[in-house]
Amino acid sequence: MPVLVYSLLRVVLFLAVTGVLWWAGMRSWVAPVLAAVIAFALSYVLLRRQRDAAALHLAARAERRRGAAGQAAGAGADEDAEDAEVERSAVQDHRGA
Repeated sequence: MPVLVYSLLRVVLFLAVTGVLWWAGMRSWVAPVLAAVIAFALSYVLLRRQRDAAALHLAARAERRRGAAGQAAGAGADEDAEDAEVERSAVQDHRGA
């Protein structure tokens, strides 16, 4: 949810800056380009809390995924170890016979 809030606030900021530039008389393709640059700078300064919350949310989500993948990989490693033990015992039985 924090990522959605941050993204929506950035879009609103861009639209507000574009509207101000349009109202001020800049009615060409330059207005949205300049608005994007200004909105980027303003969002960096004004939306720090929202950006940090979004970053923490994404980091926690990545950590959960990494943990889930680690558990799945751990199960695969366990199976590989069991297979290696079975093969090792089969080789020893074959040599002993």
